[in-house]
Amino acid sequence: MGAESRISELSLTLPPAPKPVATYLTAVRYGDLLYVSGHGPLNSDGTLHKGKVGAEVGLEGGRLAARQVGLAILSTLRANLGSLDKVARLIKVLGLVNCTAEFADQPMVINGFSDLMVDVFGDAGKGARSAVGTNSLPGNITVEIEAIFQVKD
Repeated sequence: MGAESRISELSLTLPPAPKPVATYLTAVRYGDLLYVSGHGPLNSDGTLHKGKVGAEVGLEGGRLAARQVGLAILSTLRANLGSLDKVARLIKVLGLVNCTAEFADQPMVINGFSDLMVDVFGDAGKGARSAVGTNSLPGNITVEIEAIFQVKD
């Protein structure tokens, strides 16, 4: 079953593909790799999940924000490739969690993204990954994630 079929089967609603908010591209293809810029937790209505994990946002809220970033990245993939079925595999993920100094479960937060990628792409949705905490993210968003995908024509 392809990724597009899985999206339907899972009844996922993708937000509109985000547009750059500064001087950059949301994705750049180089050969068979698609480098996806950092994305925030964009909802379908254009709002963003905001807040610091460990303060006003709990672990589950952070995980849901990371999942929402995944949906936004899927929208960018589809906009750039025409179909999610052109994704061969996820190569690398960098997940940034806006969190308090005491919060230490960044990998559990970024699992919200990673679990979604496995749901959509199967084993090809597992890649190398870093999950780190930071004291701030643009606009006070909860999570920012960038990724590299191998793609096919």
